Amino acid sequence: MFKKYLLFTLFCLCLGASAQGWTADTFIALSYHEVEDEVPPSEALGRTVVSLANLKAQFAWLKQNGYRVVSVQDLVDAQAGRKHLPDQAVLLTFDDGYADFYRKVFPLLKQYHYPALIALVDSWLDVPPGGKVPYGEEEPWARSDFLGWDQVREVVRSGLVEVASHSHDSHHGLIGNPQGNTQPALTTRRYDAASGRYENDAEYNQRIQGDLRRSADTLRQRTGQRPRVVAWPYGEYNQALLDAARDAGMPITLGLADGRNTLADLPAVKRLLVAENPDIDGFAQMMTRLRADRPLRVAHVDIDYLYDPDPAQTEHNLGLLLDRLRTMHANTVFLQAYADPDGDGNAEALYFPNRHLPVRADLFNRVAWQIKTRVRAKVYAWMPVLAFRVARPEDWFVHEWKDGQPRLSSHVYKRLSPFQPEARQLIGEIYEDLAKHANFAGLLFHDDALLSDYEDVGPAGLADLRQVRGLPQDFAALHASPDTRMRWAQHKTAALDAFTQALAERARRYRPTLKTARNLYALPLLKPYSEEWFAQSYAAALADYDYVAVEAMPFMEEADNPDAWLTELVLKAALYPDGLRKTVFELQSVDWRNHSDIPMDVFLKQMRRVQELGAVHLGYYPDNPFRDQPRAQDLEAVFALPPAP
Repeated sequence: MFKKYLLFTLFCLCLGASAQGWTADTFIALSYHEVEDEVPPSEALGRTVVSLANLKAQFAWLKQNGYRVVSVQDLVDAQAGRKHLPDQAVLLTFDDGYADFYRKVFPLLKQYHYPALIALVDSWLDVPPGGKVPYGEEEPWARSDFLGWDQVREVVRSGLVEVASHSHDSHHGLIGNPQGNTQPALTTRRYDAASGRYENDAEYNQRIQGDLRRSADTLRQRTGQRPRVVAWPYGEYNQALLDAARDAGMPITLGLADGRNTLADLPAVKRLLVAENPDIDGFAQMMTRLRADRPLRVAHVDIDYLYDPDPAQTEHNLGLLLDRLRTMHANTVFLQAYADPDGDGNAEALYFPNRHLPVRADLFNRVAWQIKTRVRAKVYAWMPVLAFRVARPEDWFVHEWKDGQPRLSSHVYKRLSPFQPEARQLIGEIYEDLAKHANFAGLLFHDDALLSDYEDVGPAGLADLRQVRGLPQDFAALHASPDTRMRWAQHKTAALDAFTQALAERARRYRPTLKTARNLYALPLLKPYSEEWFAQSYAAALADYDYVAVEAMPFMEEADNPDAWLTELVLKAALYPDGLRKTVFELQSVDWRNHSDIPMDVFLKQMRRVQELGAVHLGYYPDNPFRDQPRAQDLEAVFALPPAP
C-alpha cells in the first residue's frame, strides 16, 4: 500500500511546472512503471500503469509530432559540449524492473529504435526463482513479476537500454515519526520507538551511502557496466543523496517532478510521471502543457487546534480535519509548524524536533504526511521568520526608536533581528531541523517578517547601515525626509526577502523541490507607499516567491464596504504582470472583532466575488474542524476543480 499510495500521491502533486517553449539543449523525461495488456478504467485509478495499446499509441505520437528520443549518452555528450540535443528531445525511463519491460516494452524499443533507461532495485533481482519480492507494504510480489539478470544483460547488449540504480534495498518505507508512519527510506530519518530517538546524521549518511555503493557495485558485477544514473525511489531525494550518488559514480539522478530540463538539471532531472493509463489525448496534453500550474485551493490550518495532551484525542481531531479537507477538495494546506497557544503569533515551541525551542509535540510530520497521502494535497510548512521566543541577549532582538533612544520593540511580535548574525544562524538551524524531520512541499513565511518605520535600530541593524551607501546611521537623519525613509524601508524589505530566501535554501538541502509563499498584509498591495511602515513590498514579493498569500480580510481591516474593498484588492493585483497568477487571496472565516464565525452566505459570496474578478488561487484562515467552519460541504462548490489531466 505504501508504494502504490505514495507514487499516486506524487502523481497528483506533480502539477507545478508551467509550459514553456522549447529552447536549445532542453529535454523532457518520462517515467513509466507497469505496462499491462489490458487496464480496465476501474483498475487504473491510483496506479502507475499504462496499457500496451496506449504505450504503442504514445510512442507513435512522439514520432509523428517531431519528438526525438535521446539516450543518457546523448545528454552526457551535450553537457560536455560535444554535440547539441535535438529539438523536442525526450528521455524514456522505466522504473522498478517489471518483467513486462522485457516482454512488452523492449520489442517496441527495437521497433522504433528508441533508447531507454531501466531503473533496478538489485536486491529484488537476487531473490531466487519461486521466491517473493518485498514490494511495498502489501503482499509480496512473485519473483516472476520482475526481470531476471539474464534478461537485463540481453537488453543491455542491444545497445538501446542502459541500466540505472533504483537503490540496493531502499525502495520501501521506514518508520519516520513516533506515530508510526512509514515514509521513503532514503529521505527519512529512521525513528526508533524503543529508544525514542531519531537516526543521527552519521547513522543516516552511513546507511544511504552504503546502499548506493552496494547498488552500483552489484549492477556493475551483474551487467558489466557501472551505472551512472540513480532513479530515486518515489522521486524523493536530498543533498546528502546527491552527494552520495556522485561519490558512488552516479552523477545523474532522476526525480519525479513536472517540467522541462536543461543540461544543468542532470544532477536532479525532473520526470513526468505517466500514471492512470492516459489515453492519447491525455498524453498529448501532458506533453504539450507539462501539467501547467493548477489553481490553489488553500486551507490554512493551525496544529494548535488539533493538539491535545491525550494522543488519542489528537488523532481523533486529525481525522476530523482529513475528512473536511477531502470533502471541500482542498489541494493545498498551509500547516502551522510552530506552537502558539496564546495566539500572539510568536513561536513559543515547535511541532518538530529541533535544537533551540521546546517541542510541544512531535506532530508536524505526522499531520503533513497524513494530508499528503490521505488527501493528496500539498503541504506548506507555515513558519515564523523572526518571531521565535528564545532566551537570548536583548541585542539579538529588533529595537525601535522610542523616547529618543533605541528600545526593545513593543510590537506584539517579539522578533529576532534579521541583521544579527547569531540570530540568523539560530533561525536557519530551526529551518534545517524542520526539513530534516518532516516531509512537505513548501514553506509559507509568516507575516511577522516586517520592520516598522521605527525599526530596526538595535546594534545589529545600525551596524548593517554602515555597509549601505547613502543611508545615514542616525535615526533622526534616517527619518529626515520621505526619500530617506523610503530608501531605508526598501533596504529592509530587501534584507527580509533575502533572509527568507536563505532560509528556503537551508531547507532545500533536505527538500530540494520545495516552493515558497509569503504572507503579506493587504496594505502593501493597496497602497505601495506603505512599504515605509512595514518593509513589505507586494512587487518585490511577486519577484521573490512562488506565491504571495495576501490577507484578503476586509473585516479585520474594518472596511466600510467589504465588497468594494475586496474588489479594489483583486484589481490592484491584476495590474501586475504576475499578480493574479501568483497571488493567493486568503479570506477570513472568523470575525476576530467579536470572535464570531463569518456567515457562510457572506463567506461564499466573497469567495465567488474574488473569483469573478479574476483571482486564480483561493484560500481562507482559520479552519475549525470542531465547528465545521467554514462549512466543508458548502466550500466544495468553490474549491472543487476539474480532474487533473
